Amino acid sequence: MQAFLKGPSSISTKAPASKERGTAAAAGASGEGKRLKPIPWVEKYRPKCVDEVAFQEEVVAVLKKSLEGADLPNLLFYGPPGTGKTSTILALARELYGPELFRQRVLELNASDERGIQVIREKVKTFAQLTVSGSRSDGKVCPPFKIVILDEADSMTSAAQAALRRTMEKESKTTRFCLICNYISRIIEPLTSRCSKFRFKPLTDKIQQQRLWAVSEKENVKVSNEAMSCLVQVTEGDLRKAITFLQSATRLTGGKEITEKVVTEIAGVVPKETIDGLLSACQSGSFEKLETVVKNLINEGYAAAQLVNQLHDDIVESEDLTDKQKSIIAEKLAEVDKCLTDGADEYLQLISLCAVVMQQLTQNG
Repeated sequence: MQAFLKGPSSISTKAPASKERGTAAAAGASGEGKRLKPIPWVEKYRPKCVDEVAFQEEVVAVLKKSLEGADLPNLLFYGPPGTGKTSTILALARELYGPELFRQRVLELNASDERGIQVIREKVKTFAQLTVSGSRSDGKVCPPFKIVILDEADSMTSAAQAALRRTMEKESKTTRFCLICNYISRIIEPLTSRCSKFRFKPLTDKIQQQRLWAVSEKENVKVSNEAMSCLVQVTEGDLRKAITFLQSATRLTGGKEITEKVVTEIAGVVPKETIDGLLSACQSGSFEKLETVVKNLINEGYAAAQLVNQLHDDIVESEDLTDKQKSIIAEKLAEVDKCLTDGADEYLQLISLCAVVMQQLTQNG
C-alpha cells in the first residue's frame, strides 16, 4: 500500500520540478544570449581553417590539395601532445562540409568514449556504411565521403584495432578514417600500412612565441619578454599547455604584467636556486644536510618527477663531472624515474638519487 502511495506522490513532485527547470533554463539561455560565454583560450584560438595550423607545412600542403578536389587518403597523425593533430583534422572537416553538414558527416570518438571491439563493429561500421550526396546547401561541392576521427587511437585495444581493418577497406568508397595518436608504435602494423602517416613536430620556440604574443595582444595581457621565453621553455613545444599556462597566469596576476616568477609558479617548475641548493648539499658530503634539503623540497610540494627532469638537464650540462660520473648518475635518474612512475615513495627515491649524486660529486673533490 505504501509503495502504491509513493508512486503518484513521486510523479507529482517531479513534474513541476521539470517545468521550473525548463523556465530557469529558458531564462538562463536568454541571459547568455546577451553576454558572451567565457570559454577557455585553447578552444577560443583553435584553428578554424587548415591555413591557420602552425608549423606543420607538409600536412597542411596535402590537406589543401584535398580541399581543392583531390581525393583524401586514410590518415594517421602522430606526434607529441599540443602540436595540432586534432585541430588540423577538425579544421579540415569544417572546411570540407561547412557548419550544417559537419555533424552528419563526421564521427569523432576519443579515449573518453567506449571504443571496444563491439563499438567498432556496430557504431563505426554502421556509420561507415551510410552513403552521402556530394553537394552542400550553400552550393559548394562537397566530397562524397564521410570522415571517422579516432582520437587517441593508441589507447584502443589490439582487438578493436584489428576489427577496423576490414571496415577500412570495404567502406573506402564512402568513408575516410583519421587515426590520431601520440605513439605510432602502439598502432598495429596492418592499420599503419593502410594510412598516409604524418608526424606532427613539436613547435619551435619562434612559432610558439608568435602564437602566444598574438593571443596576449587579443586578450590585452601584458607579458614580459623573460616570462614569454620561460613559458616557451617549460612547455617544450606543447602550444596547448602554453596557452593554458598563459590564461592561468593572467587570472593569477589580475591584469598586472606577467613575470617569469609567475610562470615558474604556475608551471610547477623547481626554481634554479633550489636545484643549486640541492647540488651544493650533495657537494658538502653531509648526509644530514642533504636529508634536510630533500625534506624541505617535498614539503614545498614540488613533484619529484619534475625535479628528476630538471636535475637530468643540469647533470648533463655540468662541467665539473667526468663522463663516467655523468653516466652513473644518469643511470640512477632513469631508475628513479621508473620507480616514481610505478608509484614509489618520492622522499625515499630522492634520497636514494641524491646519495648517488653525492657519492660522485665528493669523489671529484
